[in-house]
Amino acid sequence: MPQDPTERRVVVTGLPRRALRSSGYYRPRTEIDEQTTLGHTYVRSLMRIQLRTGLTVFAVLALLIGPLPLVFAAAPDARRLEWAVLGFGLYPPLVLLARWYVRRAERNERDFVRLVEDR
Repeated sequence: MPQDPTERRVVVTGLPRRALRSSGYYRPRTEIDEQTTLGHTYVRSLMRIQLRTGLTVFAVLALLIGPLPLVFAAAPDARRLEWAVLGFGLYPPLVLLARWYVRRAERNERDFVRLVEDR
């Protein structure tokens, strides 16, 4: 009896392509690239922590510099003291504050990259 032309032989040489693509591996980077809700949440959390760091620096700076006009108004005859405080007394705390801010922002970004990178 001859074979029916509708019957065909199927030769399987490897895994189906669907099995290769859906390995079940989770990649946050693709979530960010595809702008999904989860990717948006990742980016928003990075922005929130960076904003919190900036607001912390601003608050410390405001507490450091804000009361100076009141201090200077309390001692009107101390012009040299004013220049000494403004010229030499403020720069070390400002440099330390700026250094802390940069190190904290870089650490936040490193933590974010570590979260997003392939494990």
